[in-house]
Amino acid sequence: MTDRKFRFAAMSRRAAVTGAALAAMAALAGCSGSGSGSSTEGDMAIGASEGAKVTVVEYASVTCGACAAWHDQVWPEFKAKYVETEKVRFVFREFPTPPADVATAGFLVARCAGEGQYFNVIGAIMDSQREWAAGTPPRQSLLRIAQEAGLSQEEFQRCVTDEAAIAAMEQRVRAAAAEGVSGTPTFFVNGERVSDVSLEGLSTVIDAALAEG
Repeated sequence: MTDRKFRFAAMSRRAAVTGAALAAMAALAGCSGSGSGSSTEGDMAIGASEGAKVTVVEYASVTCGACAAWHDQVWPEFKAKYVETEKVRFVFREFPTPPADVATAGFLVARCAGEGQYFNVIGAIMDSQREWAAGTPPRQSLLRIAQEAGLSQEEFQRCVTDEAAIAAMEQRVRAAAAEGVSGTPTFFVNGERVSDVSLEGLSTVIDAALAEG
């Protein structure tokens, strides 16, 4: 899936090293934790405003096949039922998985595209996993998606080699590890981890929380 030229030449040396560091953080993360529903630095959220009765937190990676499947098969209905109606606050937290340097670059591109386009770019990158499986270098897909979001090739390159942004990503991964996140996708509803992440499984927990007095 990974194009070595992209991994070790097109990104900065720090970004390539960070990929290994992020993967190590994920591997060392514990298996328990509360998955705090409170806001953390760098959160990307849509739906209801902060302080909503129900907050759903997803930890995901743009290189995770299961995450791409969830966003393809469950997200459209989930979004229509809970996000667009502002019944819940949906928080997306980035947790790069192997190849972590590609995931990191993807998340950086989504952030560089701006908050208004962030979720659309995340979805486009997850969709591009099919291209990678067919032999398209990830860098080619990421550059195309960045340009479709309005970034020039030069802006794309600056984006994926931004050391301050990469350092902030490392901090977010450490925060996820502290919450006990060890894989993706991982979901929490009001701080409680949910194992059944089908629409039905999530709805059972969300609807019960919404119905509470």
